[in-house]
Amino acid sequence: MHPILKAHRLKLAVNYSPQAAQLLDDGRIEFDLYKSTDWPDMVETARQQRPVYVHFPLLAGRANIGTVGWQRIVGFLDQTATRYVNTHLAPCAADFDGLTLDSRDSSYADLLADAMYRDIVLLVNRFGADRVILELACWDPDPPWQIPRLVLEPELITRMVEQTGCGFLLDVAHARLNAMCLGMDEREYLSRLPVNRIRELHVTGVAYDAEKGRCRDHFAMSADDWRLAEWALAQIRRGQWARPWAVALEYGGTGPHFAYRSRADVLAADVPRLYDLVRAS
Repeated sequence: MHPILKAHRLKLAVNYSPQAAQLLDDGRIEFDLYKSTDWPDMVETARQQRPVYVHFPLLAGRANIGTVGWQRIVGFLDQTATRYVNTHLAPCAADFDGLTLDSRDSSYADLLADAMYRDIVLLVNRFGADRVILELACWDPDPPWQIPRLVLEPELITRMVEQTGCGFLLDVAHARLNAMCLGMDEREYLSRLPVNRIRELHVTGVAYDAEKGRCRDHFAMSADDWRLAEWALAQIRRGQWARPWAVALEYGGTGPHFAYRSRADVLAADVPRLYDLVRAS
């Protein structure tokens, strides 16, 4: 394990991007480690500057562990600073006969829970519940996601964490989007999640995407995003919520998908501000 990860203080991670790498080289930003997708080339590039942990594209409820690959997961756990195996609570509505995206039919809740449980228990059996974390998905009606509304409910998310004994990965931007979808107050929604089991925290901006016709995440932090992030970190500082091992800023990436969401000026402004908040927590 890299020496920087032996300390018990809360750490700041940043999505790997060429822009973040250049700013770090220039001494304009500082953080503790990179968050990377499960791409060997990205991991190898990022680890030249900082320790790296991998965020896996596992989707509980879609039986995609084999697609990601057991040996791939084990290899990254052994070779990087990856502390947890994460999976998203993200079954696809199209996989359940008669289930529509906006259905409120509670009879489907058990079917969705069972599908997620079958995938999660495989990870628990292999790695142990204390090394698996469950991330709430966010409202996304487009293929291939098609996340049903029922999966966004705090009660179902809490049920999965408690039933499996796993930790919780709280994505604050996902919570914002889900609260919008459910017509709930953001702080009330967050408070109803299993915040006593938080192991990792993700932060990024939410903005309206004209092309999609709805709000999405992975944008620059707005004033509203900062207020919610500050409130969430205050809950951790006061001991109201469990203390995560790391806070990750999920802005920036590589390739055309992130070309307009990986600006150096945004990183130069947002990383230092979040770094100070994390240090204060």
